[in-house]
Amino acid sequence: MQFQSTILMLPNIYKGDYRRLAVLPLLMIVASLIFIPSIKMGVDFQGGTVITLSLTKSADASDLQTKLQAEGLEATVRVFETAVGYRAEIEVPQSPDLVKADKLKGEFNALLPEVAYLEVATLQNSSNNEAYLAKKAELDNIADGLFSLAKLSRASLNISGTNDLQKAFNDAYSRVYSSYQESISMPINKHIEYDAISVQTVSPALSTHFIDIAINVVILAIILSFILVFLFFRSVVPSIAVLTGAIADIIIALGAMGLFGIPLTLASFAALLMLLGFSLDTDILLTTRLLKRKGDPRVNAFDAMKTGLTMSVMAMIAFGALFILSVVTHIPTYYEISAVALAGLFGDVFATWGINGVLILHHVEKKAGLSGGRNKEPQDDADAEPGTGNAKTNRRGA
Repeated sequence: MQFQSTILMLPNIYKGDYRRLAVLPLLMIVASLIFIPSIKMGVDFQGGTVITLSLTKSADASDLQTKLQAEGLEATVRVFETAVGYRAEIEVPQSPDLVKADKLKGEFNALLPEVAYLEVATLQNSSNNEAYLAKKAELDNIADGLFSLAKLSRASLNISGTNDLQKAFNDAYSRVYSSYQESISMPINKHIEYDAISVQTVSPALSTHFIDIAINVVILAIILSFILVFLFFRSVVPSIAVLTGAIADIIIALGAMGLFGIPLTLASFAALLMLLGFSLDTDILLTTRLLKRKGDPRVNAFDAMKTGLTMSVMAMIAFGALFILSVVTHIPTYYEISAVALAGLFGDVFATWGINGVLILHHVEKKAGLSGGRNKEPQDDADAEPGTGNAKTNRRGA
């Protein structure tokens, strides 16, 4: 009740030259664009390995990280206490050799069917020999690249045909992958005492697949949102304004991720999509009040802002509780979702009512023939609400 009373006591920020309200959110967007390149990719999007260990005793995270780095393992270590004891979480970035091996594997598998077909055709008709030799040389060159990564010599592999080459290639890939796993497990076993281990590995190919899906989802969400908003309001300007406010929220949230070191993972990406939906909620609330309600547009915009602020604050309280829980339990997924949501909700307060509100209000006043930036106060009830009962009374008095 006290919070609602505080909201009701706020002055109408749209009185006067309301265009100045866009300055602060625009500055926030510019600052966010500076920090966005600093966003760290999580294991989900850049590939790598996350090892979770149940420790037999407490350990110092910085000391463990230093020891692992001395062994040549560039890892980030976090140690935290849970209800069932101490745990360590070790995040290891993707190996450059494994990234290259994945690329070579994709190229090899794409070319192999053609070489196999040409090989059979050459055995049946020697006139295809030149095309076969060219493609076979290309396939051998790819295989030699992987053999070099696996520290194998082609001469020792006894390769006589395409089938033998495929088998040797797969064995070499397995060797590169096993070498990567050993480079992680040996330093951990040497310096950390644990009684349970969980390993999550995301290959470079899978991380690339995640990135492609994420980009397609964002593009599809924006297109569908624009279509639905346009069908609802049947006007281009309000539709663009609604999406502008939503995109501004996402940009501010991304800037906060870069500033505070929140990685881009599947969890934080889900939080960004959730913010898109929440932003459309408040933007459509504002647009509906301004386009569908009669009366002073500035009063309608302010009424919508009071409702929207109540929604935003309630959501902030909910995600604030999740953020506190993430700090206590040290669960990264909770932290990433709550931190991104809080940053986006904070940005939504300024973007919706400072950017979207200004655009829609200017559009409505311009359409009504009013001044978009000057404070045109109604002189009497007839000016304030043309067509109402008060207006009729004034005309009778006149």
